[in-house]
Amino acid sequence: MLKNSHRDEVALSNGILVLNQTDVATLFDNNSAFESQLTAFTAIGQGTVGGAGKVMLNHPADNSVAFAYAARLSESFGTICKFGSLNPNNAERGLQTISATILALDAETGRLQAIMDGTAITTRRTAAASALAVTVLANPGAIRVAILGYGVQAREHIRMLQDRSTVTEVRVWGRSESKRNAFAAEMAAETGLEIFPTKTARDAVRDADVIVLCTTANTPVVESEWISKGATVISVGSISADRCEVGQDLIERAGRVIVDDARSAKSQAGPIIEALRSGLITDSDLVGLGEIVVHKAAGRRSPDEVIYYNTTGIGMQDAAATALVIAKARAGNLGYTIRLEQDPSLMQPHDQLTAT
Repeated sequence: MLKNSHRDEVALSNGILVLNQTDVATLFDNNSAFESQLTAFTAIGQGTVGGAGKVMLNHPADNSVAFAYAARLSESFGTICKFGSLNPNNAERGLQTISATILALDAETGRLQAIMDGTAITTRRTAAASALAVTVLANPGAIRVAILGYGVQAREHIRMLQDRSTVTEVRVWGRSESKRNAFAAEMAAETGLEIFPTKTARDAVRDADVIVLCTTANTPVVESEWISKGATVISVGSISADRCEVGQDLIERAGRVIVDDARSAKSQAGPIIEALRSGLITDSDLVGLGEIVVHKAAGRRSPDEVIYYNTTGIGMQDAAATALVIAKARAGNLGYTIRLEQDPSLMQPHDQLTAT
């Protein structure tokens, strides 16, 4: 982590704080991530914030999705803008599948106050929001977890759920046998949890209390009949209209259909879009996670009820995370600063510049 011993409050007010991926990952630990998401969804539930719609650009040729949006959490913290891309083929290149950058503006002046890597924030806040959903939606007590997928989000969800819940075992499935076996062994060694790779998705979700789908699937990878009574199913990968990790059979069975944001879900969550189009559900059937967090709406209504939570990711999550990271960086005098303005003493009137 970089540290600038020359930075003081004057420099902070005049310069732009820069935080690289290592800085952000260190500042935004699991506890901070969970705290930020509780803040975000509490504000959303109370109706005190609003965010711009997310722009999604799908690229079918390589199955990638680019995204961009802006959000403002409160009057005391300025607008943030995050843009990035999900590129599944990067896994074969040995690169991160998710890349993102965050720009944060000053609340009073609107001037740029920070530039930071958004990849670590995106990964960790997504898992933290899932952990928050488990806290308010799952049946109480120890949980058996099924993870479908073996990428970055699968790893982060295991870590976050271990921190926030009592996990008795984890079952992992993915299409590549060698990858799921290696993933299970690596995560078991890291966490000390019992983590078992399974030959089929059905074996993974059998008797699971919490099921987390972290895939890029365009067609369902689970069937409703495989899922036990009382399960909480979280779809992380259904983030665009053409991505459907679960089928309509699960939507029909679910006692509650929970979303992070109804507007985003209706345009970006494949399973929700299809269910609304067919009339299987209506707008009134979509319940916001924030509403449940602040007790404006009921979450689980019976121990046997199957709950479905579809997250597309929204700007308020990143706004809350960014505010927390910047506060911690300034308190610890971490990161470094840059200036984008030219030195006024070197500037010339426009009409004196030589054309080239």
